[in-house]
Amino acid sequence: TEDFGELFASAEEQSSKPVPPTAPNYNTIVLKDEALSAFLSRAEQSKKLYLYALTIGTDNIQKDIPALAFMLEEGDDVYYLPLNGETASSVYQLQAHCNKSETMLIAHDLKTQLLALRAYGWMPECAYEDTMIAHYLLMPDMGHSIEALAQHYLSMSLMGFDELIAPQKASRLSVAQIDAERLKDYVVSRVIATRELHACLIAKLEEQKQLHLLRELEMPLMPILMRMELEGVRLDEVELSRQDKLFQEQMSSLESEIQELAGETFNVNSPKQIGDILFDKLQLDAKAKKTKSGTYTTSEEVLEKYRDKHPIIGKILDYRGLKKLHSTYITALPSLADITGHVHTSFNQTVAATGRLSSSNPNIQNIPIRTEQGRAIRAAFIPEEGCTFLSADYSQIELRLMAHFSGDEHLIGAFVSGHDIHQATAARIANVSLDEVTSDMRRNAKTANFGIIYGISAFGLAERLGISRSEAKDLITGYFASYPGVKAYMDNVVAKARADRFVETIMGRRRYLTDIDSNNAIVRGYAERNAINAPLQGTAADIIKVAMIAIDKEIREKNLKSRMILQVHDELNFNVPFDELELMQELVHRCMLAAGKGLKVPLEVGMGHGANWLVAH
Repeated sequence: TEDFGELFASAEEQSSKPVPPTAPNYNTIVLKDEALSAFLSRAEQSKKLYLYALTIGTDNIQKDIPALAFMLEEGDDVYYLPLNGETASSVYQLQAHCNKSETMLIAHDLKTQLLALRAYGWMPECAYEDTMIAHYLLMPDMGHSIEALAQHYLSMSLMGFDELIAPQKASRLSVAQIDAERLKDYVVSRVIATRELHACLIAKLEEQKQLHLLRELEMPLMPILMRMELEGVRLDEVELSRQDKLFQEQMSSLESEIQELAGETFNVNSPKQIGDILFDKLQLDAKAKKTKSGTYTTSEEVLEKYRDKHPIIGKILDYRGLKKLHSTYITALPSLADITGHVHTSFNQTVAATGRLSSSNPNIQNIPIRTEQGRAIRAAFIPEEGCTFLSADYSQIELRLMAHFSGDEHLIGAFVSGHDIHQATAARIANVSLDEVTSDMRRNAKTANFGIIYGISAFGLAERLGISRSEAKDLITGYFASYPGVKAYMDNVVAKARADRFVETIMGRRRYLTDIDSNNAIVRGYAERNAINAPLQGTAADIIKVAMIAIDKEIREKNLKSRMILQVHDELNFNVPFDELELMQELVHRCMLAAGKGLKVPLEVGMGHGANWLVAH
């Protein structure tokens, strides 16, 4: 078993002969005229094509490309192509080579580069490999920038972007004013680093028996995510405008109520004035914490502790929640839409350490569903004309995976029998029949079911349920007595993590836990909770990725007009023409169930469809 240092050992051995970007053995050839023809001829014989395209811009889909560089599998030539009106046609010629199935296209953050290259006709159907994703599989908790990896693995110092564009600033950048020699060095050094890193990281993935995750899961998923991003999701701007008005009214009403409770008019958006009202005027806590600047701390976490002390606290928290939703989604979404009224989120494969996808610009996955106002935002996401919004999600997948991993016969039995798992848990804890379970008992059991797989403490459970700590402790004790296999799994997985320094999903995705032996109890506890949950959450992530690949394959093979448009944790969303609805419901349901083949408990997929995302889910 290797820790972080050992995992990097082969890279450090390799770096005993560092490869600086200006190493004399690399020969830079500018691609024009005869050089371009010669490169295309050589590329015909090469099974691997390494690419670095510098992309500039904040738009998810459309970015400028000032220059590209290529390398082949063999030889020390670097082929450089500065992009301008005269050389643009060369990029079209180059993409034709990449459409050959025997070619493998390799880059660092390939999806970003391919999305930008679409403007030049690039949508290659060849095999892909991405050094950023390769490193993510090896070291999910670390950064994956090409600069950091080149320095660590190759002792290679790459020029930073700020240095490239100096004296300009990124916010006011003119591509035409970038120094030509610096641009060439920047792009050429990065394609050299990409080729060197690829060899190193692939060898390490093979050694860790994780190469299948790259080649059979993450890389087949990458073009699917790219198509989802290009497709985008349609916004109902009339609905957003309606919600904007509603939010403004609710915030204005709350503002008045807060000021009335305070007994004076003040700026509700000012943390300082909030602190003065709560702790000086209302005297809620004589020992209230202050910041270094002398103002009271009024974060959400702090205010929650005072919720029961005065009705003003709940109003302030409600106001802040509405304001955050309003600024993050209601006002931001229309500005992110293109001229066709679609938003194109970016799906990130290398951000969440558990293997889950994340999204950005906008962060679709963070739209809250626990509050009525948060859920309502989903009503603004609508299907195309003549289509319906189809939503499918795995029901209680992490709890089902706990049953699988723990092998607890009672938990497995509850799922296999088809009983309501929270009702069944409540009945076992209280030793009563299913019919005798009250709504409060079920609510407590539900919180225990989901809380315990995240390693919740008696203190945390007590706060969540509004019960005493001793009652919460009794609930946890009763839970483990009811499901002894779960307790055994949790103890065993933490012990194994302590020995191995990592945990794994069913497919072999690793999460390293270097703090599992920390002397700091809080840090150690966090690592122990990750040891319990990472195999569950990571396996759930792997399963939905398998499902996405299978669904996309069938959609393309059947030449359907339906499109996968969003993925939110355990949920997939589709734009489906009405005449394909029945077919897609069967296809999606079947593929999502099949992705969990071999589990000790059956997966369950809930489906819905309608005029918007809210109605569908």
